[in-house]
Amino acid sequence: MKHIMEISAEKEIALSALCDSLEISRATLYRQNDALSMKAENILHKPHNVLCNDQRQKILNLLHEERFIDATPYDVYYTLLDEGKYISSIRTMYRILHEAGESHDRRNFRNHRDAVKPELIATAPNQVWSWDITKLLSFNKFVYYHLYVILDIYSRYVVGWMIADRECQHFARQLIQKTTLKHGIQPGKLTIHSDNGPCMISKTVAQLLDNMGVLKTHNRPYTSNDNPFSESQFKTLKYCPQFPDRFESIEIAEKFCQEFFHWYNNVHYHSGILFLRPASVHHEHADGILKSRHEVLLNAFLENPARFNNKMPTLKKLKPVYINPPEVVLGENIAQIV
Repeated sequence: MKHIMEISAEKEIALSALCDSLEISRATLYRQNDALSMKAENILHKPHNVLCNDQRQKILNLLHEERFIDATPYDVYYTLLDEGKYISSIRTMYRILHEAGESHDRRNFRNHRDAVKPELIATAPNQVWSWDITKLLSFNKFVYYHLYVILDIYSRYVVGWMIADRECQHFARQLIQKTTLKHGIQPGKLTIHSDNGPCMISKTVAQLLDNMGVLKTHNRPYTSNDNPFSESQFKTLKYCPQFPDRFESIEIAEKFCQEFFHWYNNVHYHSGILFLRPASVHHEHADGILKSRHEVLLNAFLENPARFNNKMPTLKKLKPVYINPPEVVLGENIAQIV
């Protein structure tokens, strides 16, 4: 194709005539010529900040360390930042793992349909809680242990939980009452969101919340995605490497949950809150940690701006958390508040 273009320029012959004689279309000529040009440019182009083989191997060795054996690149990145170290970006870690054949999906994901969620907003801890109940399997057929969990949607902090041998509105009332007293919830300051399970819509729970001045909201019927934060937390619970398929007794299940929720609240880097720990956000330590991380990145940028494509890191801040962000109509456009 390149020779045809050259002949047309040298002999001053129309491209249309040459294409007709060769029985090819001009569109094919232009398309294939552009593809060859782009391929040549890609071969010649080499990023100015590309890592050398020794640097790539150093990052791969770091990811292979025993303490990071079950950690994602996000966990590695923010752990190192909190230690005052910067080795590479998260995307670079994923790229190196992919080239080494060590990055792939570990399970199949189910595609969930979109659903309209209730409109709730939390700008600080203890404004909106989400709660739900999940079943834990036992070794006995048709015997389950029921795990009640109350989650603060802003900080993702598990503010209260309990395990019982059945789903009961009186257990739910007891858990909610103890949790609100523990966190000093004042009347008119809290909204509790849940699905439409028997315990959630029971008069026992409704009367308790009304007496405490707590507003309650529920999912739309048959729409589990209206309660996304609790569903996500249960997925984290049941997909953690230590989670057993079945529990021998309710005491063993309770012991496991004690260890898990300690890890979830105080050790786990949560992707929904800028990879901070839920306890740090709930107890209002987030701003100091984010500033410290920003200083580490800023120092790394000043030492080698090319590694950041000469773009200065920006200070990240937590944003309000929504269940179904409201839509604002502006003229003919609909802008979603984020």
